[in-house]
Amino acid sequence: MVSQSQRAWRAACPNCGAPVEFASAASASAVCSFCRSTLLRDGEALQRIGTSAELFDDHSPLQLHAAGKYLGQAFTLVGRQQLGYEGGSWNEWHALFDGGDGGFRSGWLSEDNGAYVIGFDAPLSGPVPEPADLNPGERRVVSGAIWDVASVQRAKVLAAEGELPLPPRLDGGEFVVADLRNQAGEVGTLDWREPQHPGWSVGRSVRLADLAMTGLREDSTKSLAGRTIECPSCGASLEPKLETTQSIVCGQCKAVVDLSKGVGGELAHYAQDNAGAPPLIPLGRTGTLALGGKAKPLPWQVVGYAERIEVDVEAGEEQVTWREYLLYNRTEGFAFLVDAEDGWSYANPITGVPKLRDKRADYQGTSYQQLYSYSGAVTYVLGEFYWRLKKGEKTRNTDFAAGDKRLNREQTGQEVTWSAGATLDADVVAKAFGLNTMEAMAMRRDASALSGGGKRSLMFWVVLTVLALLVLMSLFRCATTDDCQPLRDTFGAASTEYQQCLANNRSGSTRTGGGSYGGFSSGGGHK
Repeated sequence: MVSQSQRAWRAACPNCGAPVEFASAASASAVCSFCRSTLLRDGEALQRIGTSAELFDDHSPLQLHAAGKYLGQAFTLVGRQQLGYEGGSWNEWHALFDGGDGGFRSGWLSEDNGAYVIGFDAPLSGPVPEPADLNPGERRVVSGAIWDVASVQRAKVLAAEGELPLPPRLDGGEFVVADLRNQAGEVGTLDWREPQHPGWSVGRSVRLADLAMTGLREDSTKSLAGRTIECPSCGASLEPKLETTQSIVCGQCKAVVDLSKGVGGELAHYAQDNAGAPPLIPLGRTGTLALGGKAKPLPWQVVGYAERIEVDVEAGEEQVTWREYLLYNRTEGFAFLVDAEDGWSYANPITGVPKLRDKRADYQGTSYQQLYSYSGAVTYVLGEFYWRLKKGEKTRNTDFAAGDKRLNREQTGQEVTWSAGATLDADVVAKAFGLNTMEAMAMRRDASALSGGGKRSLMFWVVLTVLALLVLMSLFRCATTDDCQPLRDTFGAASTEYQQCLANNRSGSTRTGGGSYGGFSSGGGHK
C-alpha cells in the first residue's frame, strides 16, 4: 500500500537534469519530457536505459494529467505508449486509479481511431495458445473463458511518454498482439512482448463522454500545415486532415496513396481505373445525427467515401453495389453511413461478439435473423481513411436484421469486425446534412420497385442516373430560359422547388453543392 506522502516522487533526469515526477511510487519507469530519455527507477535513483522517439501528434483529445471516473473510481492519465502495426497505430494510456485509501492501481485506457477500452492486467491460467495457432474468427479458451479471436497482428512500440508501470520496449522489435472478444462484451488482449511470459489484460469498451473527463485538450482542430505531401502519381498537393489517416485519395488524379509507413520515403500508391459516381453527400459536410437508440444528436463530418461491389457471384447472379460514407466525431470516433438499394442505415463498430446459432445472432437481448452472406470489394474511394486501402482486397460479410436494427460481421485479412446500427430515413439524412429538395429526392430508395436484394443493383443506378438527368435538365431550363413551368406542373405553385426556381431566375444564379476534405476540392468553398 502506498501512503499519502508518497503520492508524488521527484528526481532529476540523469541525462539532462530536468525534474521527473512519479505519481506512484510503484511505477517502474518514465520518459523525460525534455530529452526523451527512457528512465528506469532503481530505488531512489534513476537509470537511463535509452531514448524514446518523438510521439507523433495524433491530436487525441486525451493528454497527460487528464482525469476521469470509471465505475465510480477516479483515475489520472500519467503515461502513454504509441504502438504501430502494418495497418495503422494506436495509443495505450497508463491510467492510475486512486483506491481512496492511499493505494493505487494501474489500468490502461486504449485508444484506437476514436474508440476506447479500459482494461486491467490479469493473471493467465491454464494453457496459453501459441501466436502461430491463433486465427481470426475462431473460438478459443484462454484463462478459463471462451473467446472469439478478433485480430492477430505484429506490432511494435513506436514511442512513449510519462510514467509507466514497466519500461517500454523501444528496440524496434516486433511482437504479436492478439485481440479477443466474448459474448459478455469484454475485450481480452494477449501480447508477446516477452515471448516466454505473454501479457494478458481484460477490459470493456467505454465512451469518452461517460468517463466524466477533465483536462482534455480543448482545441480539436488539427493544423497540418507542415504536412503537405506531394502525390506520387501526379505531383498534386495532398494535405491530410486527420493524423490517424492511413490512406488518402488525390483530388486531382484520384490515386490512392498509402500513408501507413509515414511520409519520409517513397509513398506506395495505386491508380483507380474507374470513375465512380459523385457522393450524394459532399466530402467535408457536417450533419447532426443521433446514431444509436439512446444517443444524443452529435455533429458527424464526412471524411471518406467508398463504393463497394459484390464479388465472387455465381454465373447468372446479379452483381450488386452499395456506398459507404465514413463519418468522424471527435469524442465518438468513426461511424459508417450506408447507402444501399433497400435504404439508408448507419453502423458503429462494437467490441463484443453476438451469440451465433444456426442463422441467427443474439446481441444485447435482441435476436437477429441472417439476411445475406457475400464477398465484397472496394471499387472507388474519395477522401481519407483510418485503415490502409489495398487494391483488390476482398472482405467476407454477413448481414443480420431485427426489425429496424442491423448487425454486420466483416472479415478481412487478419481481422474480424462486428458492427451494429439501424435503418435511417433518407429525408432525415438529407435534412441532417443540409441537402436541398432535389438532392434529398435523389437519396430516396424504393427497394421493392428495383430489386428484392438487400444491396444495390444495376437497375438502381439506371433509375438514379435518369432521375439526376431530369433534375439537372429542370434546373438548367429554369436558370437559362426563366421558365419554371415544369416544376410548377410537377410540384405545384406553392412548392419549394417552384419558388426556388423563381428566386434563382430573379437573382441570375443557381445554387450548387460542393465541399472539400483531405486537401482537395469537389466543387465548393476522416482504428
